Amino acid sequence: MKIAQIKTKIISNKRFSGNYWHLEFESGVIAKNALPGQFVNIKVNNGLEPLLRRPISVHRVKGRKVKLFYEVVGAGTQVLSQRKPGELLDIIGPLGNGFDYRGAIKAKAGKNILVAGGMGVAPLVFLAQRLLRPSGAGNDTIILIGAKTKKQVLCAQEFKALGCTVRLATDDGSVGFRGKVTDLLKQQLSVTGHRSSVIYTCGPRAMLKAVSEIARENKINAQLSLEEHMACGIGACLGCVVSTKDGYQRVCKDGPVFLSQELIW
Repeated sequence: MKIAQIKTKIISNKRFSGNYWHLEFESGVIAKNALPGQFVNIKVNNGLEPLLRRPISVHRVKGRKVKLFYEVVGAGTQVLSQRKPGELLDIIGPLGNGFDYRGAIKAKAGKNILVAGGMGVAPLVFLAQRLLRPSGAGNDTIILIGAKTKKQVLCAQEFKALGCTVRLATDDGSVGFRGKVTDLLKQQLSVTGHRSSVIYTCGPRAMLKAVSEIARENKINAQLSLEEHMACGIGACLGCVVSTKDGYQRVCKDGPVFLSQELIW
């Protein structure tokens, strides 16, 4: 895997809705080498504050262009949202281990089931891109998106544009299934079955734990992209370790994608 540190101009940095933003830049090396589930580490400004870089998942890749999808939640992302097209960004990437999806592309049976909670949609759009069949049909991919309310559902139209089947779950029932997205997953498996299916998921820790349990009960392979606070992003500081059957592992370096059966909750 080729990792690069680059300085590149921002192509666009636009508010998507609320506190959600799309940022696009051009980098041939990152676009060529990035895999779904990997991330880039961005120095959000040219000064010392904030000191640490911000890790952001690769959201989409088109040619040499890389799109990121981020939420403004603190000082670092607030600064990033103020950056303008044409300004230079210092970026390291792609980093981490992504989803292992190549076998799913070759498989002739089963479904690719993507489960997203909140901002967990960010890396899954890129994964849905890569799961497209050579014919361009994405009907073997089902995306289940969970949110608190209809207004907080993210990226549904992006998945639909890729040809995915999209199902929604909201806590208040304002759109789609009323309840948790993990309950929707159980319902989906009861309808479509689970033979040869693979689950890919990203979202809050409680959701990931529930998905892991569902996968175990149904004897389905599941790959989980963990959301953890990262300091260095390269595995040096040991600030993002999680417990696994092989001991403590670093989310930024050994993950962020892990097999569900590897993790100890």
